[in-house]
Amino acid sequence: MSETQEKKDKKDKDKSLFAQRFRGYFPVVIDVETAGFNAQTDALLEIAASMLTLDEESGNFAIDETIQFNVNPFEGANLEPKALEFTGIDPTNPLRGAVDEEEALKAIFKLVRNKMKMAGCQRAIIVAHNASFDLGFLNAATTRCNIKRSPFHAFVSFDTTTLAGLALGQTVLAKACEAANIDFNNSEAHSALYDTEKTAELFCHIVNKWRELGGWPLVIATENKTELS
Repeated sequence: MSETQEKKDKKDKDKSLFAQRFRGYFPVVIDVETAGFNAQTDALLEIAASMLTLDEESGNFAIDETIQFNVNPFEGANLEPKALEFTGIDPTNPLRGAVDEEEALKAIFKLVRNKMKMAGCQRAIIVAHNASFDLGFLNAATTRCNIKRSPFHAFVSFDTTTLAGLALGQTVLAKACEAANIDFNNSEAHSALYDTEKTAELFCHIVNKWRELGGWPLVIATENKTELS
């Protein structure tokens, strides 16, 4: 083994177990509720984010903390009636306690950075069900608010739709949770808080089950020996 490879292996082993699992990425589960499908024109109405923690004794991931905001539509935002009917959100209801996009994003980003640092990770990565949708709205809101530095990778994501399809044979969130024996109440669905936590439970279930089945840590075969990554 070369000296360069030895240094790299030592550096990897010095990382926290959390940081080792996703090559330095800190997964954050996100869900958004919106007033349409176009991230550039349609309002962001709710956003929630679940931070994860790793039990170093069991090796299992679990929800650490969830933060949620009802959000005021940005100025000039489009509000599609069918989307509002689907989510049941009334953006004009003063009892929502909504905040502006900038306040919500800055609070989430601050928490993400603190948790990411504690986990020894260098960059956050979004986990979501149909992740491109949520990431698109997150990126659009970040740009509108002129936030220069987001903790999240701009385009890399973990999509639980794909993961659940592979691991459980289901792609719909409710069906995937049912297959994983995770309680799911359809009457509570389509709120950012509920869907985020259920998506987080699903992601943890898949990652933890993969470890239990022997899929992690990876076993790397070399010319002279077999070693754990």
